[in-house]
Amino acid sequence: MNVAYLVLKTANSLYGKSTNALSSAELEKAERLAARQFDMEARILASPEARDVAVPEATVVAALAEIRARYSDEEAFHADLAGNGLTVGQYAEALVRELRVDAILEKVASRSARVSEVDVDLYYQFHLEEFSRPEVRRARHILVTINEAIPENGREAARQRIDEIAARLARDPKRFEEQALKHSECPTAMQGGLLGDVVAGKLFPELEAVLFALAEGELSPVVESELGFHILRCDEIKPAGAVPLAQVRDKVREMLATRRRRICQNAWLKALG
Repeated sequence: MNVAYLVLKTANSLYGKSTNALSSAELEKAERLAARQFDMEARILASPEARDVAVPEATVVAALAEIRARYSDEEAFHADLAGNGLTVGQYAEALVRELRVDAILEKVASRSARVSEVDVDLYYQFHLEEFSRPEVRRARHILVTINEAIPENGREAARQRIDEIAARLARDPKRFEEQALKHSECPTAMQGGLLGDVVAGKLFPELEAVLFALAEGELSPVVESELGFHILRCDEIKPAGAVPLAQVRDKVREMLATRRRRICQNAWLKALG
């Protein structure tokens, strides 16, 4: 019964479909992996650590509901169970077994050493390459599109319009967001032309070449892309470098804790034979 449950679970995990939809080769692989998993679970459940480990009924009910939600309807759920020779009651029983195994593994993992702040500091210092970031530029733009089917967006008309905007900005650069809102034909106009934080490789090459040559706060000349004519402004430059430890400390601590828990579990499983 429990092996049938594991076959069903493995089929969903590996192939995203029920056992009835598997090819003979896929079914054979699912059955082989399920048998191996069943043997390992049997050893876990027979271990001293399994004593006093129980699964609350509410946890089982919630898990069963989550699994049922993966099916289009109740009929599909029951058909899949029937195809594996399982009733809902047997399926729930096997699910309790699985949840109990998970609880035992969590109990074992809780023995892993606590991650200290020194551990976090050392990992960061010795793995700086993992925390490198490229140069980032916060940018805005104003776009006037080229569309020969629309008179006011023909190439000459569009160029005249963008040149007029550029002239106004040359007189008063602080009007950039206002001009974007009034004249830009990009959805970013509603945010004053804000493109957001941009890294290399995200814009059209023509725009990128100009943006990454601007100084902070500088306006570009008129630039043409396949969309039309643009004026760019570089609002902020964040140089390439390592992300500060303060920004990734929690992430590093969680990663180290997860790794230690996994090592602890694997060593315990290996000792089970």
